Amino acid sequence: MLNEFAKTVLVIVAGLFPIINPPATALVVLSMLPHIGDADRAELARRICINSFVILLASLSIGAYVLSFFGISIPVLRVAGGLVVAMAGWSLLQTPDDDDGADGVDAAPRPRGGASLRAKAFYPLTLPITVGPGAIAVAIALGTGSPRQGLQPVHLAGVGVGLVILCASIYLCVRFAGHLERLLGAVGTQVAMRLFAFIIFCIGVQILWLGLAELIASVRLNIK
Repeated sequence: MLNEFAKTVLVIVAGLFPIINPPATALVVLSMLPHIGDADRAELARRICINSFVILLASLSIGAYVLSFFGISIPVLRVAGGLVVAMAGWSLLQTPDDDDGADGVDAAPRPRGGASLRAKAFYPLTLPITVGPGAIAVAIALGTGSPRQGLQPVHLAGVGVGLVILCASIYLCVRFAGHLERLLGAVGTQVAMRLFAFIIFCIGVQILWLGLAELIASVRLNIK
C-alpha cells in the first residue's frame, strides 16, 4: 500500500512539476507585477496556489469528461490556450517602461485594489500562466490512466499529496519572488520584465503550434 502511495505521488509530481515549473512561474509573476508589497504578494501567492490546486484536481478527476461533453479536443485546447498565453506575452511586451526608478532609487510598492489582485490571481496568473494548456492536458492524461488493480483510496490520497506538494512549491516561489526584485533593482526588474514577456510570448506560440500540428496531422489522416 505504501508503495502504491509513493508511486502515485511521484507520478503526479514528476508529470506536472516540469511543465508548471514553479521557479519560472514566480519570475513571470514578478515580471507582470513587479512593484506590489510583501503582504499583497503573500495574498497573491496564496490565491494562485489555491486556484492551481482546484484546476489541477478538476483536470485530473473530471477534465476528460468536461472536454468530451463540450466536444473539445486536446489539440483545440492547446490552440486556444496558446493564443491566450501569446496575447498575454505580447501585451506585456507593449507595456511602457516604468520611470519611477530612473533616479537610481528602487520604486516603492504600488497600492493595488484587492479586487484587481484577486482577478489577476486567477486570470492570467493562474490560468494560463501557472496552469496552462500543457499542464491541463497532462493532468487529464494522468486522470484517465487507472491502475491495473483498480482505483483505491491510497491512490486518491497519493493524488492529493502530490498536488499539495506542487502547490506548496508554487506558493513558496511566488511568495518570495520579491526578494529577487529587490536584488535586481529597478533597471534589472525592467530587463527581466521584457525578457520574460518575450518568453511568455514564445511559450504561447509553441503551445499554439503544437495544437495546430496535431490538428493538421488529424486532417491528413482523415483525408487518407
